[in-house]
Amino acid sequence: MAALDFIKMHGLGNDFVILDGRDGGLSLSAGDVRAISARQRGVGCDQLIVLEPARNELADVFMRIYNPDGSESGACGNATRCVASLLMAEQDVTEVIVETISGLLDCENVGDGLYSVDMGLARLDWRDLPLSHACDTDNLPIEIGPLKNPVGVNMGNPHAVFMVADANAIDLNTFGPLIEHDQLFPERTNVEAVEVLANDRIRMRVWERGAGITQACGSGACAALVATARRGLTGRKADVVLDGGILTIEWMADNNVLMTGPVATSFRGQIDPSLLGSKP
Repeated sequence: MAALDFIKMHGLGNDFVILDGRDGGLSLSAGDVRAISARQRGVGCDQLIVLEPARNELADVFMRIYNPDGSESGACGNATRCVASLLMAEQDVTEVIVETISGLLDCENVGDGLYSVDMGLARLDWRDLPLSHACDTDNLPIEIGPLKNPVGVNMGNPHAVFMVADANAIDLNTFGPLIEHDQLFPERTNVEAVEVLANDRIRMRVWERGAGITQACGSGACAALVATARRGLTGRKADVVLDGGILTIEWMADNNVLMTGPVATSFRGQIDPSLLGSKP
């Protein structure tokens, strides 16, 4: 295997290794994903992104998303903005469509270094999260430590959004994995601790399914805004303050969720073939 070219990018500290597999010649095992994602022995990232040829004729690219544990994710808002910025620069355009296993995402360069992504519908039915049995998704029957009765939202991946008095005080390292693997969530779940600061401003910290605590989570920020609006704690547009910075989220009239934020390139490099191929 030849060395693999990669780009390291991030959205508010939520960082990604991006590989271009649009020529169809890239095949990675779960072990390869874990090796590349490892921060001590690999490149290190919150998610590994592989660009593939679009399946849908409307899309500019298919974006495959891997968690550091080798599992696949259906959505990643920060990575979508990063990939969109690369495609726009490549094609000299201001709008592109990124395809994922969860659907098509319309992306736009809105200026001042900011990119918007229409993350699609906020799905709120218990079967869409999915849950192991029928529940009111506005008050899920789960309580672990100080976290209880979250709002369930699917933004291409499942989220359990807990309202708390102080997001910084929540020990996500302890409670995040317990909730992620709770039997209520057959496909596991992302976990958000959300503190409402104002009608148009919320604080959020996140434990990502398959990744752990990250500096930012775009789909999680979308889920957080939908959750607080459902509870009547905010309006349908707010700034979401994450550990890595701020995303602006709007739950639009058509029930799609619009996410706007910056992207950044950290560096480019090559992955040595010796890192790959040793594990399934």
